[in-house]
Amino acid sequence: MKELLILSGKGGTGKTTIASAFIKLSQAKAFADCDVDAPNLHLVINPSTTPKTFDYYGMDKGYINLDKCNSCGLCYQHCAFDAIKPYGDTYKIDYYSCEGCGVCEKICPTGAVSLKQYVAGELMLYRDDNIFSTAQLKMGNGTSGLLVSEVKKQMKSAISQDLDLAIIDGSPGIGCPVIASISGVDMVLIVAEPSISGISDMKRIISTARKFHTKTAVCVNKYDTNLHKTEEIKDICRDLTIPYLGGIPFDKSVVEIINNGKSIVDIHCAAGVAAEKIFQETIKTLNM
Repeated sequence: MKELLILSGKGGTGKTTIASAFIKLSQAKAFADCDVDAPNLHLVINPSTTPKTFDYYGMDKGYINLDKCNSCGLCYQHCAFDAIKPYGDTYKIDYYSCEGCGVCEKICPTGAVSLKQYVAGELMLYRDDNIFSTAQLKMGNGTSGLLVSEVKKQMKSAISQDLDLAIIDGSPGIGCPVIASISGVDMVLIVAEPSISGISDMKRIISTARKFHTKTAVCVNKYDTNLHKTEEIKDICRDLTIPYLGGIPFDKSVVEIINNGKSIVDIHCAAGVAAEKIFQETIKTLNM
């Protein structure tokens, strides 16, 4: 099974719009949403089943047993993250600030402080005619890169037959979740934006993908909003010998289509026609 990952660098570029279109066009039997901070692929895919859910445990967090606490204040004095706060005659731990370093547990003379597993998010697996893996990180929690890896692992472990293709809607940005998204995939398609920030993030995604020796290609969404920047993107692709697979025009109907929970290839529109051409080029490049 080949894994196609769709990335964008910056948010709002149209990554999920393209990913949902590709899922529909390929009739993919396995796909995942790795934007664990704000997953939204399900809004367009509209799964018909209720997902199975699993707790995701991130970093351990400190816990104070008030029955054992003698209010000495050592944990409060030595917490480097200001996660321990006065609480009446004793102390409590702010889970949003706690980094699970374990200093409080080590220094407590009465054994009142311990590190415990903490539910940092939720994994969701939809099973119907296809496999759809996604997750939601709780607000204020870290380790999103690890959760992205769990989303991909969950998708693969749920597949019970030989499949040709899995499509992954990757994480936005350029940080740890993106690195976790890229790891192990066969190809990255970058949905670029014809702007200064869009080009900057595209370059950084290309650099990261090359460190993984991952096949990479580029398309441009709303290419006609800045033709000069689109030509600059083409020049960069040419210089770096990266396939440029085409552009999608700005299409006013896309917002209405997405707001109605549809994909741009469900209804005939200029953006959908262009996306279909890019999909065909993407599959050719993936199989080269």
